Amino acid sequence: MASPRILIVEDEPDIRDLLVFHLEREGYHVVRSRSGPEALRLARAGPPDLVLLDIMLPEMDGLEVCRRLRQDPATRDLPIVMLTARGDEVDRVLGLELGADDYVVKPFSPRELIARIRAVLRRTRPAAPAAPLAVGRLTIDPAAHTVTVDGGPVSLTRKEFDLLRALVEARGRVLSREFLLDTVWGYTAAGEIESRTVDVHVRRLRQKLGGEGARIGTVTGVGYRLETEV
Repeated sequence: MASPRILIVEDEPDIRDLLVFHLEREGYHVVRSRSGPEALRLARAGPPDLVLLDIMLPEMDGLEVCRRLRQDPATRDLPIVMLTARGDEVDRVLGLELGADDYVVKPFSPRELIARIRAVLRRTRPAAPAAPLAVGRLTIDPAAHTVTVDGGPVSLTRKEFDLLRALVEARGRVLSREFLLDTVWGYTAAGEIESRTVDVHVRRLRQKLGGEGARIGTVTGVGYRLETEV
């Protein structure tokens, strides 16, 4: 099997070289980019297995790059891990709102970075075919990777799809934020922002499902549950 191909979008040479060193040492094939527009061209020309995207970039920042990748049907399912040196959690939450799968804060531990990348890749690789699941007017087809409400398609990011699948498969049972982080994102919560990752994605999922979004109930202080009756 070919090595996963990772697109690094980082304008600082020292950090970019450090990323390349550690990723290549782990066996990944690395493609380099120094700016947002260049990253978009590379991603559209040959979609990588994952994009490692810095927020602070010349010409176009990483948040805008993330937004455009998610808007383009050719790249909307690309796993994206964002890099940020900012301490303000607003930037990280905004990145998640725009569809990033995860984030790593600079200065980062190479071991943590590799672990996060592995977790995202593990969760986004094709799974074994499974039968469609239906609750009310909502149907999710894991094999086709599609979601419909009343037969009409609903466009979800990969992470939103995985989150919905976990909720539908557990229908009626409460899933904690910690469980969802481990199941969908592949890591255990280390703080408030990791827990809010789940909340951000649930909010987006409810909006996209319209009336059926009301099925995703909040269990205060615990997590979420997909209601079979609304």
